[in-house]
Amino acid sequence: MPVVTAKGVRVVLGALTVLDHFDLSVNRGEVVALTGVNGVGKSTLLRCLAGIQRVTEGEIEVFGAPLRDDAAFWRDVGLVTEDQAWYPWLTVREHLELVRRIHSPIDGSLLEPEVLLDMFGLSDRVDVAPMMLSTGQRQRLALAAMFARPSRLLLLDEPEQGLDQAFRQSLGALLAKYAGDGGTLVMATHDVGLAESAGARMVTLHGGDGA
Repeated sequence: MPVVTAKGVRVVLGALTVLDHFDLSVNRGEVVALTGVNGVGKSTLLRCLAGIQRVTEGEIEVFGAPLRDDAAFWRDVGLVTEDQAWYPWLTVREHLELVRRIHSPIDGSLLEPEVLLDMFGLSDRVDVAPMMLSTGQRQRLALAAMFARPSRLLLLDEPEQGLDQAFRQSLGALLAKYAGDGGTLVMATHDVGLAESAGARMVTLHGGDGA
């Protein structure tokens, strides 16, 4: 059974048809990269898969069931978008520790916060509030937080934003490992190299035709 299924998804925003009868099926352990020029509906589709954008027509199932907005769903699904929310009174380290505490008990397969801070190049910023970080550093923190917690599905909206080329290659390897360990990932990206290094299947959107 596919982890993600979208059938005939149509999204109309005002007078604009963003997606028109779009179909997608994503299996367990697969990485899918949504590609295409700005404005074709990549981010909209991710929001639909997360259940935070209503579809005009069509059906979406995740883990074989209709979308729902409850704690059980969000324990299994990780979402990274450009408008991540941060607690201004918590430091970088405390954000990762909070994620771990919320999702406890944590099994031994997940990396400790200190290891993630080093992997994501944040070891010298651990006591800083997120809004004092650069755009690229905040993106690294958002991604590190996803790897600090268990999940079965990751939805990433342009995870390459603000990241240098060397780190994008490292990120691709992390995403490939996530899928290799049984996770499923759908990401919108403009970086073909990142998609290839993650072992992604490319799905190109062309605007309202949903191709």
